[in-house]
Amino acid sequence: MSKDFPALPHAFFCRPAEEVAPALVGCRLVKRQSDGSLLWGVIVETEAYSQEEPACHGYRRRSPQNETLFGEPGRFYVYVSYGIHHCVNVVTDRSDWANGVLLRAVAMPGKAERIAAGPGLLSRHFEISRRHDNSSACGENELWLAPRPSVLNIPELVTTTRIGISQAQDLPWRWYLKASRSVSRRAKGDRMPAISQASIPTLECKR
Repeated sequence: MSKDFPALPHAFFCRPAEEVAPALVGCRLVKRQSDGSLLWGVIVETEAYSQEEPACHGYRRRSPQNETLFGEPGRFYVYVSYGIHHCVNVVTDRSDWANGVLLRAVAMPGKAERIAAGPGLLSRHFEISRRHDNSSACGENELWLAPRPSVLNIPELVTTTRIGISQAQDLPWRWYLKASRSVSRRAKGDRMPAISQASIPTLECKR
């Protein structure tokens, strides 16, 4: 953990995923690298998943592969999608109930604006793998989640349906930062903002 990037408290995650997901937009994903430097970015897109709906990994059964999702809130759940891409989630709500938030996109200051626009790209750039599964997101390890900076205290969000799934597609459980150019996919009719219109130029990525 770092004084510039204090970790979100455990209590932050002890709420249903559909409450935590929009609250995470604008927060920071932080990783302490082997040389001690910090790699970080602003979370600009999230999705919520819950056991009662069929798109959730825990909908059908509990298994060794999804055990973390049924565990303690405030821990990372990392899985491999299509045998290729790692996807990072944070567990929410309560133990013994599959509930979590997928981190879909991060904006990284000083880097290409879409370098982490999508779950696979995000995990690749932060070098997140299955070894991070079940690790705490609350500052106890090399990877954690930090609060929104004050400039992003009340961000303007877009609420829309989830993408990349074949079931429960109508649930409006995806949120993204409207002013960000680093979102993986915008809602229909929502145009990409011009560079000059970026709401937080010091936090948004450079081209």
